[in-house]
Amino acid sequence: MSTVFFTAMVKFMFSPALGPALNLSYTETFIANLAGAFVATTIFYFGAEFFLKASHKRKIKKLKEAQEKGIELKRKKIFTRKNKLIIKIKNKIGIIPFAFWVPFFLSIPIGSIITAKFFGKHKITYPLILIGIVLNNCITVSIVYLF
Repeated sequence: MSTVFFTAMVKFMFSPALGPALNLSYTETFIANLAGAFVATTIFYFGAEFFLKASHKRKIKKLKEAQEKGIELKRKKIFTRKNKLIIKIKNKIGIIPFAFWVPFFLSIPIGSIITAKFFGKHKITYPLILIGIVLNNCITVSIVYLF
């Protein structure tokens, strides 16, 4: 059961497939998957600001060290194809589908951080992510146990 829990913390979409392989019941898989996703979402949604600031500090430190050594770092593109696609999706679909599906398709950590970054100022965002996780969990665990 702990395997499903910890896998759900990282890749929620595929963790239900471990349930039957570990001889877990539908209910055990459902609860372990849901609990792992909830724990990871809580950590990464509310820790998003910390993670984003830490990432920014690392980039600045790396840039300063390179300048001190006289090394010219190649700047990474900010407006990459993937980033443009995420922004386009964010603007096109809005908060509800974004909160429901981004953590599911990308991963709980990345999806929670991105959702918090874009919609963190809305009080409804965190409950929407949790509702999306419950719905996605129902669908994925049911599919795994039906087939």
